Amino acid sequence: MRVPLQAGSGTGGEKLGFTSGQVVQEFGYDSDVDDDLRFSIEDLTGTELVDEDYGDVADAAMIWWRQDDGDLADALVDAVTNLDDGGFILLLTPKSGRFGEIDMAEVEEAASTSGLHTSGTINASPDWSATRLVAPKSRR
Repeated sequence: MRVPLQAGSGTGGEKLGFTSGQVVQEFGYDSDVDDDLRFSIEDLTGTELVDEDYGDVADAAMIWWRQDDGDLADALVDAVTNLDDGGFILLLTPKSGRFGEIDMAEVEEAASTSGLHTSGTINASPDWSATRLVAPKSRR
């Protein structure tokens, strides 16, 4: 079930569209990620986040991405590999003015190149913005 990205009340995981029982594959984990956000997603889904090497189907993918991390379009294609139909990618990027920030035009271009489109961006935490990416309905 798709849950729209909304900037309302609720825990970090809820406002980002996660629901109970989902398997969430995490990419780009490093020492700068927001652990409180990660823990809120795990608490909400009731499962631990699975890492980049996970080989089964995931309901959602979460990518922590910084300016120097490489080719974003390639990372998005990698994240789609295990994504279940109707799943989504949550792209977390440093907020404007933070080290490693990404221009939204780059996000839009990478999404388009990898066959995805953005469906909203919100403040995920004090240092990170979240952009939800989905496959166009015509692809399914």
